[in-house]
Amino acid sequence: MDPNKELTYELVAGMIDHSLLQPHLSDDEIEAGCALAAKYGVATVCVRPSDVLRASQLLQNTKVKVSTVIGFPHGAHTPETKMAETREAIEHGAVELDVVLHIGKLKSGEFAYVQQELQRITTYAHARDVKIKVIFENCYLTEKEKIKACEICNEVGVDWVKTSTGYGTSGATDADLILMRKYAKPTIQVKAAGGVRTLERAAEVIKLGVTRIGATATAAILDPLLGVVSDSAEKPVNDNDY
Repeated sequence: MDPNKELTYELVAGMIDHSLLQPHLSDDEIEAGCALAAKYGVATVCVRPSDVLRASQLLQNTKVKVSTVIGFPHGAHTPETKMAETREAIEHGAVELDVVLHIGKLKSGEFAYVQQELQRITTYAHARDVKIKVIFENCYLTEKEKIKACEICNEVGVDWVKTSTGYGTSGATDADLILMRKYAKPTIQVKAAGGVRTLERAAEVIKLGVTRIGATATAAILDPLLGVVSDSAEKPVNDNDY
């Protein structure tokens, strides 16, 4: 996408994954979040694995897709556990999966482990027309490790590389987005997650090549494009969005 393209409502809404991942959310709050996602016409609602089936039912007559997380938030699940999560999520209606790579294995230099795990998940998902976003959790990685993670994702053939979970110590920084866009293949997109809470910040990351944004502050981002002063009470569980 041309980063200088005019930011219309439809363009920005179509880049948002409305996140409903906080551990304290009740069933009623999940349903309200799905209703908000449908109202604003975002790309997906990203829910906890246990909420995928309900979200799929709630959104079945809308254009909003359902995404969920795998190995969230630390990436340290076993490969078999991640595969079980992947299979169940797809069976329940998820069409995009945000997969946390094994951060500890990457930092240990066990690159084959990281690649094989991601390859197995991606191959399974792609065979079922499900897209994969790989979460790096950049706040814990060196620049060399971030570049290596991009190279692994290039080899695997994932659909997006993603900055963070929202549970780390920082979110989507300009430096990380520039690095990821530089080292990920042009066919792989970049998702910004963490700290994108306003239209102004969304515009900044889009100019850096981002095509998907993880956000809890969906209304606050999109209302200005409708000429509305947002009174959204959406609050992230910590300093980051998802």
